Amino acid sequence: MKLLILLVIVLAIIAIAQLTKVYELSRSLRKNKEEEISAADNKLNANLMLVWMFLFFCGTVFLYVRYGDYLPVSASAHGVDVDKLMKVNIWLITIVFFIVNFFLFFFAWKYQFKKGRKAKFFAHDNRLEMLWTLVPGVVLAFIIVYGLITWNKITGPASADAIQIEVYSRQFDWTARYPGENKTFGSASYNLISTSNPLGLVTAEGIRAKLDELDAQIENVEHQLEENKLMPLLPESYVATLEDKVSRLKRHKQRISDIDENSVNGLSTWEAGNDDRLVKGEMHIPVNKEVELIFRSQDVIHSAYLPHFRAQMNCVPGVATRLKMTPTVTTAEMRKITGNDGFNYILLCNKVCGAAHFNMQMKVIVESEADYNAWVAKQKMFKAPEVKEVADSTLANEPKKDTVATAMGGK
Repeated sequence: MKLLILLVIVLAIIAIAQLTKVYELSRSLRKNKEEEISAADNKLNANLMLVWMFLFFCGTVFLYVRYGDYLPVSASAHGVDVDKLMKVNIWLITIVFFIVNFFLFFFAWKYQFKKGRKAKFFAHDNRLEMLWTLVPGVVLAFIIVYGLITWNKITGPASADAIQIEVYSRQFDWTARYPGENKTFGSASYNLISTSNPLGLVTAEGIRAKLDELDAQIENVEHQLEENKLMPLLPESYVATLEDKVSRLKRHKQRISDIDENSVNGLSTWEAGNDDRLVKGEMHIPVNKEVELIFRSQDVIHSAYLPHFRAQMNCVPGVATRLKMTPTVTTAEMRKITGNDGFNYILLCNKVCGAAHFNMQMKVIVESEADYNAWVAKQKMFKAPEVKEVADSTLANEPKKDTVATAMGGK
């Protein structure tokens, strides 16, 4: 194989050398004069430019007519405005496209080579400078302002009665979180994330359970270290690893102990999340009702994309992003419009986030407000409220925070 590669390289060098000699020989035969192209060939090529321009424009018009209406049916109130913005931009681009390409082909025809013709030279022209500076500037300013107005309709403040839904992204699925009867989301902390609490919702019971779990882990590792002191059998590197693990677990415990109990809408942030609903697989939203979607990411950057609602928003770790929309077409109505009984709106990830990115989808059901409320009521609460019969007035008046504070080491 190496010999073959070497042979190819040698032959390539020889070929280049021979071509160079042929070029030098042909130039000497022409007496250093390039071959002149006839006037007939020039005229033919110039006319072909006009023919190609005509065919090019005809093909473009055909594609516009055949595939111009490529967007799916809009299913949100602001979707109509987004479609208008898209069409305005397409028409502006089309106008510029035809003007630029017309002059490109026309000048190639008009200024074809003619013997004795000399090109005119302009060092500077203020009118031309103003024309190609001001016109694009005005057009771009119009597009930006129009785009911002449309964008603000999606990202502006939601109305007071808007339905809030938190959407959590994670490789490679979505989780929708609905507030319960109190209409208030409980707080969340990544320090509380576990198999049974995938979003890290903060509840008094959750804090106690996590502290107990960490205490058990710390006790187990410290027991190993104590046994090793009595009978040193573990390698020093492994002992250092265990000591580091104890330190990390204690820091984790301290971060959980530092979670403050605040008040939101008159509710404790430790209790507000008890009736939140966590749903995977599908998300329900009511028709003709403003919905505010709050996006969060638990790992990498994702991009929540709802094509029929003309909505897209990045999901960024550590930052809550949001948009608002008002669905206008139910799933059942869209099935009739599309003639597809199996149609469903979908939430996609529109950013390549890993190997299974293509499968990161969530079905979205748009239905009447009554059906939506009935569906939400059927969803399992994150932590069902405990119903206790209080017989002792002393126990009834004892604040829950004292119990949690005791478990948190007196905080």
